[in-house]
Amino acid sequence: MQTAILDTQTKKRQKLIALVDSAVAAVGQLKSEVNLLFIEQVAALLADTFRRGNKVLIAGNGGSLCDASHFAEELTGIFYRKRKALPAIVLSEPGHLTCTANDLGYEWVFHRGVEAYGKKDDLFIGLSTSGNSLSIIRAFEKAKELDMKTVAFLGKDGGKMRGMANFEMIISGFPKSDRDQEAHMSAMHMIIELMEDQLFGDQLFGEKNNAPLF
Repeated sequence: MQTAILDTQTKKRQKLIALVDSAVAAVGQLKSEVNLLFIEQVAALLADTFRRGNKVLIAGNGGSLCDASHFAEELTGIFYRKRKALPAIVLSEPGHLTCTANDLGYEWVFHRGVEAYGKKDDLFIGLSTSGNSLSIIRAFEKAKELDMKTVAFLGKDGGKMRGMANFEMIISGFPKSDRDQEAHMSAMHMIIELMEDQLFGDQLFGEKNNAPLF
């Protein structure tokens, strides 16, 4: 009986270690040259977008919508250090989503959000671990029509969205979405930190500093 319990515990521990290893492998893909270049380029694009007085629109479905919301709040709120709020909108307002889905179909929910808020040289960021989400595809199409810059965070083989955005990152090799999303979120945090360095430099204030945010 004791041996059976130990065997069960060992198998559970082995599974946990395998899960940790897969998470490390996913985030480890950020060290590839193509993904390092993506992070650097998108950080510079974000900094340039805000420097020109433009804004960022972000969209995703399910867990990717949660990641999109996380990305937006890091920009409008506080990341590592105090600095002025930056204009980022996650397309997640329930009234808009349900109205559009009910009247036009779900595939149009982000397209309409981009149409409502987007303008030339704004930035649209779309997240899709499958790369096949029609609602995000439609949003990219509208963003291109409005002459917005675009960034895609994708998984698997990139799906139908591969090649649609100005900049794209594809986390591949994982059967489910969790590892893709974990790598996406890590990349987003790195992008924001690099962007803050470029946009604000020494104007950033420490947490205990009482200097103004602007």
